[in-house]
Amino acid sequence: MVRRRSRLLLAGVLLAVVLTVFQASRSGVGEHSVAACPDSAMTCAPGASAATGTGPDTAGGTAAAGPGRTASAPGSTASPPATGGTEQPPATGSCASPSACRFPDARTTGPRTALTPHSTGALSIHDDGTVIQGWDITGSLDIYANNVTVIDSRVTSTNWWGINLRAGFSGLRILHTTITAVPGKGPDNGGEDYAVSNMGGSSVEVGWCDVSVYGDALSMGQGNIHDNYVHDIAPFRNLGGEWQHTNAVISDGGNKGTLTIRHNTLLNPVSSDQGASGSIGLFADTGVVANATVDGNWLAGGAYALYGGGKGATGIKVTNNVFSVQYHRGSGAYGAVAAWNAAGAGNVWSGNRTSDGRPVNPEPSP
Repeated sequence: MVRRRSRLLLAGVLLAVVLTVFQASRSGVGEHSVAACPDSAMTCAPGASAATGTGPDTAGGTAAAGPGRTASAPGSTASPPATGGTEQPPATGSCASPSACRFPDARTTGPRTALTPHSTGALSIHDDGTVIQGWDITGSLDIYANNVTVIDSRVTSTNWWGINLRAGFSGLRILHTTITAVPGKGPDNGGEDYAVSNMGGSSVEVGWCDVSVYGDALSMGQGNIHDNYVHDIAPFRNLGGEWQHTNAVISDGGNKGTLTIRHNTLLNPVSSDQGASGSIGLFADTGVVANATVDGNWLAGGAYALYGGGKGATGIKVTNNVFSVQYHRGSGAYGAVAAWNAAGAGNVWSGNRTSDGRPVNPEPSP
């Protein structure tokens, strides 16, 4: 099948509704300019002074206490963002469900605190070090800044993406957040393409997030994807009239850094005649796939549950994953794995099994 990534039609969409302001040259509704530090659940910009008292933000957020301090939604507790994975599932045996074998689900992902509504529209963020915490966002986030953190929040988008990191910026972390969309309301002929999109050459961390609806949910060539629950992908015909190929995690290759996919539940229930591709798709669409670790995940669905990088792929380690049979006897409609380069330097396949306990081994490369 010929893969196609939808073009990002940005003009007029990203600037349609901006209610929160981050620079003195922009204005918004219910916010001070950045010089006075916005009265919202974000950090003050570098060099900005804290606002005195609370502003007219009717959403109920509290003013940041000073430069670098995070203001949270009422009732929330600021927690230092954590990295890495959590406990791993058993290495052998069968699993009746992701929860039964301690894989992420709705109970272990998403925000841990109460949220405050913020109708942002297509919001661009330009201030380094911005922290969004305790927000229930109706809209999307387009990141033109370094070291931005989204934590304990919810994003409901009708844009091409939920959260997007632009080229030339780094340090984006998305933790304990729900990222979803409204089926039929997106710009790609009603579809929404990416819950998280990494357009740059740096790593993005996505951890303990509940992700649903988007066609290619977590899209990045380099990053740290751990402890997430990706489910209920919604199929759609794209602007070209074709079924958009769907993946819970997708990399198009050509990455300069490393990609780690560890201890996630990655479900692609879409049928193969409606564009299902993989639970994890490591594709060489824009360059050779290299330096990816796929360890300790629950994978289910797609045409194949895993596309392994194909010819030329190197440094691909696929270990201790459970290929679930909840949608298909072979985990994917046509099998568990395709495009595995067994001869590639540094490629490792070990400890992978189906959810009913059978070992999974890729077919020999042609």
